[in-house]
Amino acid sequence: MSERVLICGNEAMGEAAVMAGVDAYFGYPITPQNEFTAYMAKRMPEEGRIFLQTESELAAINMVYGASATGKRAMTSSSSPGISLMQEGISYLAGAELPAVVVNVMRGGPGLGNIAPSQGDYFQATRGGGHGDYRTIAIGPSTVQELIDYMQLAFELADEYRTPVTILADGILGQMMEPVTFRKRKPRKLPPKDWALTGAEGRGQNIVRSLWLKEGALENHNYKLQEKYKKIEKNEVICEQYAVDDAEIVLVAYGVAARMVKAAVIKARKHGIKAGWIRPVTLWPFPTEQISKAAEDFKIFLTVEMSLGQMVDDVKLAVEGKCPVLFYGRPGGGIPGPEQILEKIKQLSITPKATAIKS
Repeated sequence: MSERVLICGNEAMGEAAVMAGVDAYFGYPITPQNEFTAYMAKRMPEEGRIFLQTESELAAINMVYGASATGKRAMTSSSSPGISLMQEGISYLAGAELPAVVVNVMRGGPGLGNIAPSQGDYFQATRGGGHGDYRTIAIGPSTVQELIDYMQLAFELADEYRTPVTILADGILGQMMEPVTFRKRKPRKLPPKDWALTGAEGRGQNIVRSLWLKEGALENHNYKLQEKYKKIEKNEVICEQYAVDDAEIVLVAYGVAARMVKAAVIKARKHGIKAGWIRPVTLWPFPTEQISKAAEDFKIFLTVEMSLGQMVDDVKLAVEGKCPVLFYGRPGGGIPGPEQILEKIKQLSITPKATAIKS
C-alpha cells in the first residue's frame, strides 16, 4: 500500500501491525481504542492469522504470553484502565524475557476517568508498571504516520531484546484522521528464536518461566535483565530537536503535546524569542544525554504534558540541576494549546529567573 490514504490512528496501527507480521492479536474493547480491535477483527482472519476478542484484559495479556512463548509475534491494545489490568501479565512477560507489543491509547484518569486524551500513563509505561525490577521500551509517536512507522520497529525491538514494547498513544492520535503512506522499513537482522516452545523433538528442552526459586537464581536473573536494559539505553534512544543550538528557553514534550509545543516555538521565534524544542520519541530509554547536553549552557527548560507532571521528573534528572526545569500541563483530558504555551514562553522570556509557572 504505497499510495497516500486518509485513515484514523487506531486503524492505521492495525494495518501497520499486519504489515509488521503480527501472528496473533488478543484484545478486549475499551474506548478510545475500539477501532483498533474492530480493524483487527476484520484484517487478521483475512490474512489467515489469529484474532480473538477475549473475555477480559487479563485474558488478553496472558494469551499474548502464551503465543509469544511459541515464538510468534503477538500483541494487544487497550486504553488506560485496561492497561492497568494487564500489568501483572506484562511483568510476567518481562520476567520470562518474552517479546510482545502493547498499545495504550491513553484516556483521562485516574479511575474510569473519561474518554478524552491524556498523557497520565507515562509513569506506568516508563517505570515498568508492574511488580519487580524491570523496564519496558516505550515509544511515544506524535502523528498517525509515526504510529505506522514505529509499529514495525516496536516488533523488532521486542524480538531483538526479548522484552515487551509499549506504544504510548492517546485518544487524539487514536481517533484523528491524517493522510499517511504505508511503507515498510528495512528490517533489522534479528536473532533466531531458539528459545521458543516449538516441540523438543531433535533438540534439548526449552523452558519459558519467570519463577526462580533456587537461592540466588532470581538475583542473577535480575542482573541479567539489567545488563539488557543498559544495552537498550545505549543503543535505542530516539529523539527530535528543533532550534536548540541558540535557544534560551527549551521546551520538552512528546506525543500530541509536542505538536502543540512545536507550533508555539515557531510562533515564539517570530516574536524574536529564542525558543527551542526537544521531543523524546523513545520515552524509555529516555534521551538523557541529549537533554543534559542542551542544558550545559544556561537555559530554562519548560516541560509540557497532558498531565500534572510525569515526564518532567526525567527532564529534571537529565538536567542535573544545571538550570531551572519548569512545568506546564493540563490533566484529565485537558489539552494545552499553542497559544497557551506561547504565553508561558513569553512569561519566561520576560522573567527568566522564574521558578514556577501556574497553569
